[in-house]
Amino acid sequence: MAESASVASLSIQQLQDMITNTIRAQYGGPLQSTLMYSKPYNKRIDNLHMPVGYQPPKFQSFDGKGNPKQHAAHFVETCNNAGTNGDLLVKQFVHSLRGNAFDWYIDLAPESIDG
Repeated sequence: MAESASVASLSIQQLQDMITNTIRAQYGGPLQSTLMYSKPYNKRIDNLHMPVGYQPPKFQSFDGKGNPKQHAAHFVETCNNAGTNGDLLVKQFVHSLRGNAFDWYIDLAPESIDG
């Protein structure tokens, strides 16, 4: 049980870092230029399956204009309350983004997130 808690903690920090970097990416940070989209997380995470009967919660949307730390905390709590934790958070994160934050996410380097 302690191991899954540490994975969840790493994912929380990783999500907070990703959201914080959204703003940096908007204001002069180099973005990956490609016509092909590749998921930013590795194949191990991509191959994870949501639990049987999982119903995705309604996520609070983040567009890069609010407080990224608050969004990350709300996202993690929403997922945990729905029975999602650890690396599954990484797969769900994109569903909470829109606008500039979503643009930032799709410009992340392929397989740059390894949980």
